[in-house]
Amino acid sequence: MRFRACTALLLVLSACATSEPNLRERVSPNPRRANLQRAAALPWSDGGRCAAREASLPWPVLAERCYHALDHERIRFNDLSGRCAVASAGTVVLGVGLCVLAAPEIVVGAVVVVGVVVVGVAIKEALDAYELRRGSGSEEIESVPQSMPAPQELSAKRKPKPVPSGQDWFPPGTTEPRGPERRHKCEPVPVPHRGGDEEHNRCADKVPNNSFPGWDVVVNGKQFDALQRATRTLWEVKTDDFDLHSPHSQRFFARVKLPEIKREQMLAEACGYKFVVGVRSAVHRTALLELDPDLEIVVMDWC
Repeated sequence: MRFRACTALLLVLSACATSEPNLRERVSPNPRRANLQRAAALPWSDGGRCAAREASLPWPVLAERCYHALDHERIRFNDLSGRCAVASAGTVVLGVGLCVLAAPEIVVGAVVVVGVVVVGVAIKEALDAYELRRGSGSEEIESVPQSMPAPQELSAKRKPKPVPSGQDWFPPGTTEPRGPERRHKCEPVPVPHRGGDEEHNRCADKVPNNSFPGWDVVVNGKQFDALQRATRTLWEVKTDDFDLHSPHSQRFFARVKLPEIKREQMLAEACGYKFVVGVRSAVHRTALLELDPDLEIVVMDWC
């Protein structure tokens, strides 16, 4: 996954942003629904499949992962504040556009779409499904770990011995799944590679003893790059050009990426899998281990 300095910077900025409370809602607006609504206003070359798949993630992460799926001939980016030009200095040409798209706030005139936007099929289906769940009074369950603990009333009922479920991200006593539903979530499901980065996909396919070369694998709601089934090891591959950046930028990027890596590790270990991060250089490996010595980082000499 290539470096995009502007997106990394905006991801940090978005973590500090807060939303005004909505008195009509008992809780804060659903971030997945908000991302889907924002994506619905953009032209997508893939029918919105990438945006719908990544909608549970913060918007800057969604923008980075799905930037390649936009219909770039119909969209224009205007850096009205000038900060993206600064953030993208020295990076790839598409940095400014991605930086504008990934901004946590919506600035009028920053993103201009040519022609009428027809909502992507995948996005419309996801929004319709959300409205159906909302209309029936059921809560939408996210496929990513939540930042808040389980509701207090549930915790009180389970004081003697908590029973893990698909949303218990720290199962007590063991990392092995329990119950039919959780076993289902932990079964590996091969899915096509995400498009847009062939070099990254080639590196993932060459992971030694990869059980599904040519495919990603979904476990516990997360799409991992490779699975070594014999050792129950899930891989996340990073093909950033890490060594091209200054030491200061390297430390910054490593800190930005670490929360996502820890989330991926947590999802893998919750299902009883080992978790390995593959990187292209020893410098990248050292930077991550300095932040978290418990990570298993492998330099991919085949990549």
